Amino acid sequence: MNVSLIVNPIAGNRAYRSIDKIERLLKQRASLTPFITEKKGDAFQFAKSLSGVDRIITVGGDGTLNEVINGVLSPENTDPANVPLALIPLGTTNVLAKELLIPEDIEKAVELALTGTARNICLGRINGRYFASMAGIGFDAEAVLGVKNNLIKKISGKAAHVVSGFKVLTQYGPPLINIKTPENEFTGYTVVAGNAKNYGGQFSITPHASIIEPLLEVCIFKGKTRKDLLRFIIGVISGRHLKFKDVLCQKTSGLELTSGGEVHIQIDGDYFGTLPAKIDVVKDALNFVW
Repeated sequence: MNVSLIVNPIAGNRAYRSIDKIERLLKQRASLTPFITEKKGDAFQFAKSLSGVDRIITVGGDGTLNEVINGVLSPENTDPANVPLALIPLGTTNVLAKELLIPEDIEKAVELALTGTARNICLGRINGRYFASMAGIGFDAEAVLGVKNNLIKKISGKAAHVVSGFKVLTQYGPPLINIKTPENEFTGYTVVAGNAKNYGGQFSITPHASIIEPLLEVCIFKGKTRKDLLRFIIGVISGRHLKFKDVLCQKTSGLELTSGGEVHIQIDGDYFGTLPAKIDVVKDALNFVW
């Protein structure tokens, strides 16, 4: 088997410690070509340029995997989505790995990456960029923006997002978001479009989403105040948010979002930009090993 390995050595603040072991395990059973990222965007460029390989294995977190997915599916890629893509999860939260039950134990993850079944998965797409797990618009995206290029993320991982989230909460005053789907029109102040159930590792905002179903589950939080937001957060943690009268969740094939103010976006845990946005889902977009 001819394997290309794309590694983010700083994923999860510990990936670099495992590179030698991963390469050694893979070389025992495959012809291996490693690519080591040095900065954001490298994984995308590596994946975009690959051709003639039997399997692409990503070592890193959800952000690294997102870059690889977009590189593999880039129009410039001459050998696109039919190449199976596998993951050895070494990120901060590993949302997709938890969704697909990919083990975080290195030896087990390597074994699955080499021998697991490649199956089609659907992907979300926002303004032309693919996402595997979710797109968050509003509060969570502002929290992600707060840790973007911040040293605290490299030092403390998940804690950085918690700290940033509390900071955003103290300043919370969001613009209204207009949401249009093929079925209806809504308004709200935070929106999560889920292609998968898991969010942030252990929590689930869109519990009925499925990575093999060509539909997104969209969850709209309608409350505006800090008290509302705190209640939503507690509701998500406890799994009770779908019972709230001011929380709406439904499945849809796509949505368009606009706002009169500046509203931020994150995809798969990485900052993406601001509204407006058009989101859809791509059926059987990728061969993924799980």
